[in-house]
Amino acid sequence: MNLLIIGAPGAGKGTMSELILDKFNLVHVSTGDMLRAAVKNGTPVGLKAQEYMNRGELVPDEVIHDIIVERLSQDDIEQGFLFDGYPRTKNQAVDLDEILKSLNKKIDCVINLNIEDEVLVKRITGRRLCPECGEIYNIYLKPSKKEGICDKCGSELIQRKDDNLESLKVRLSEYHKNTQPVIEYYEKTGIVKHVDATAGVDKVFDEIKTVLEGLC
Repeated sequence: MNLLIIGAPGAGKGTMSELILDKFNLVHVSTGDMLRAAVKNGTPVGLKAQEYMNRGELVPDEVIHDIIVERLSQDDIEQGFLFDGYPRTKNQAVDLDEILKSLNKKIDCVINLNIEDEVLVKRITGRRLCPECGEIYNIYLKPSKKEGICDKCGSELIQRKDDNLESLKVRLSEYHKNTQPVIEYYEKTGIVKHVDATAGVDKVFDEIKTVLEGLC
């Protein structure tokens, strides 16, 4: 079973990906992880990617293409995979389909985590982190017992620099502009499953499990 998971910043892609990978024994395919591995291993495509990264530039699609081909050619992929954070544009989606076709593979399901922007604003701008133990709180949805203090270790909570409204608006604008065409592209093949991501973690995962168990 080969999957894609799509969702706006704060929709819960990371949490759901971990649960899916564990439940269905899939391989996690992340462009970020692949780039870091290729650079670390000094592969030809990794060295090429590093040139762009060293200049502070985005790694272009043609280099990402080569890294994906390299990763999808490895044996562990045969057990099934989950793409997280890619494709981000329609062009990348078309390219990924071509790569998979050349390897006699295909995407079986695209999970789209649906959530309103207003809910994301509360999730992201209200998020507070404990720098010591890693516990996560939300001043609107899951506040600590004592404001600004971690319940577990008593450390002072912090807010990530990009967890602000201005930054979120930019990220959401980019997401909607680039990702909506990706969803529309996959909708034509009938493999997109829309999941309500506003519920609690257990309910959201139960809905995803029902969808995926129907594919097995």
